[in-house]
Amino acid sequence: MKQSEAKAVSASPRAPLFHIARRDRMHPAAAWGVRVGAFVLALLLNTLFVWFMIGVNPITFYGTMLKGIFGNSISIWATLKESAKLLCIAVALAPAFKMRFWNIGAEGQVLIGGMAAAFLMHDYPSIPGPVLLLLMLVAGVIAGGIWGLLPAFFKAKLNANETLFTLMMNYIAARIVWYFCHKWSDKALGIINQDTQRGWLSSLWGGGSNGSWLQNEDFWFIVIVAVIAILMYFYLRLTKQGYEISVVGESHNTARYAGISVNKVILRTMLISGAICGLCGFLIVSAQGQTIKEDLAGGYGFTAIIVAWLSKFNTFTMAGVSLLIVALERGAGRMSEVYENQGFSAPAASVLVGVTLLLVIGSEFFIQYRILRNHSGKEAAA
Repeated sequence: MKQSEAKAVSASPRAPLFHIARRDRMHPAAAWGVRVGAFVLALLLNTLFVWFMIGVNPITFYGTMLKGIFGNSISIWATLKESAKLLCIAVALAPAFKMRFWNIGAEGQVLIGGMAAAFLMHDYPSIPGPVLLLLMLVAGVIAGGIWGLLPAFFKAKLNANETLFTLMMNYIAARIVWYFCHKWSDKALGIINQDTQRGWLSSLWGGGSNGSWLQNEDFWFIVIVAVIAILMYFYLRLTKQGYEISVVGESHNTARYAGISVNKVILRTMLISGAICGLCGFLIVSAQGQTIKEDLAGGYGFTAIIVAWLSKFNTFTMAGVSLLIVALERGAGRMSEVYENQGFSAPAASVLVGVTLLLVIGSEFFIQYRILRNHSGKEAAA
């Protein structure tokens, strides 16, 4: 009997050496230490990657990247402008994601807001400049808000899957833009109202720029986005509606028990999220490209998801994360331009960004969880 029991014990599967347990709470300073450590590790791995590919030493490598980011005034403005665009979309996603509504449709909401603004710019150029800009702003905000409200309505009424719904609406928005672009022009649409500059933000001061910050479209784009980020910070943290978003995100049942209308919060929050995306679309059309195209958001609708999660929905932190990601992209792009002849292509540059984001995002696992060693039976008994 003892021999058969011994065989059964030996034949039973062995317990794993380690198991994962959720942390109670890591001190904020320690959490940031983990993130910084992950970022430093990413820098080291990127340095080794570049060294083995093209033999560039770390000083030259990071010097080239910094020139692409802050090499001159043009690079600085471009970095800040792209960071502001990414930040604006991340701020728009913050209330929805805090509510645990997985809005993957920011690309489409930005695009449809920009399309509404571009439609007025293209088809009604005779409207006085300031009035046209105001109408474009209103149209962009309304269009983006409606585009965000549609999946929220079906989620609230029919419990539709918001992830798939919002994702598919990106493609619908892209086809709408494709239709109008081909309707207006057989070739690439190009810049709208290039001669008259109607609908351009710079038309408010007569067009162009004399070097003054107050007559710089990029400056006002950044200022407007900064104001939106500040307002969203206080909205989420200090208002009753921000509190309701937090409660609904924690538990629908708890929210209902507290007398909060869950459906109302979902509809209102997605209306705000989509409206801010639509505002971003208007700003891109009027203050950046002065045209409309299918990749208006440049993929930032998806990158903004990473920004929102890494920042824990803190819009001030989002500003830093947005700047970091854009700086990495622009620095890696500069590397591919300088060393393309040596075999460092654009896809290789994307590896640098991917490795950095992977490690920084992965560090969140070690902040939320810890890996513990399983003790054997003898050790447990002892």
